Amino acid sequence: MEPRRAPVHVLRNNGVVKIAEAPSGTHSEAVTDRAGRHRVAGSLLAEGPATASDLAVRLGISATAVRRHLDSLMADGLVEASERPPYGPQPVRRRGRPAKTFSLTEDGRSQFPADYDELANAAMAFVRTMGGPAAVTAFAESRAVELEGQLRALLGPGWREASPQEQTAGMAQALSALGFAASVEPAPAGVQICQHHCPVSHVAGQFPELCEAETEAFARVLGRHVQRLATIAHGDGVCTTVIPLTTERTSA
Repeated sequence: MEPRRAPVHVLRNNGVVKIAEAPSGTHSEAVTDRAGRHRVAGSLLAEGPATASDLAVRLGISATAVRRHLDSLMADGLVEASERPPYGPQPVRRRGRPAKTFSLTEDGRSQFPADYDELANAAMAFVRTMGGPAAVTAFAESRAVELEGQLRALLGPGWREASPQEQTAGMAQALSALGFAASVEPAPAGVQICQHHCPVSHVAGQFPELCEAETEAFARVLGRHVQRLATIAHGDGVCTTVIPLTTERTSA
């Protein structure tokens, strides 16, 4: 028999889910602990730093449960404790050991959704509005030049004496080191570099200048003509760049 599912209640509009206490000794106990951690972290995010007692009042659970969740969050580096609130009026000093105030660390905040893609798109749209298409192209080219420098540094000076196949493999390894998860696959009359991840795919979907400048950077690094056939930004599964190894090398 499957364990009875606990009722779910949404806590305000901050995306934090409250799951009712489940009987101990079941699989639901672990689920409840995870939900409790998330509720504590969500309260610190939405309502600011607090003591364990304050959190217990906010969430309507025991201080013992709150401290257990805080200990777990601190062990993972998601929450930190201080004897002084990070901002606002300082508490009146009383006798005895002062209560610790808990707040999220940067890693703790990163566990919650962020609108970085939306912000980047808005910034690029602002650049285009203020400076026209040429400003977007200039930004894309400056970013591609930086990528080119990173690739050359990773490949090293001796890389240029390697065979075309070895150079392409080295290029894929360098891209992977930069977070692109690249591999090399055979292609008619050459090879293709497949990038399985694109850090700016959501932005490049609206601003293809980023992809175009990146392709030109690849050509400069490899010293030969390349052709971009597919991009994640336009809905393809991977970004594929074909390198026809039969063509003559260009000056780099």
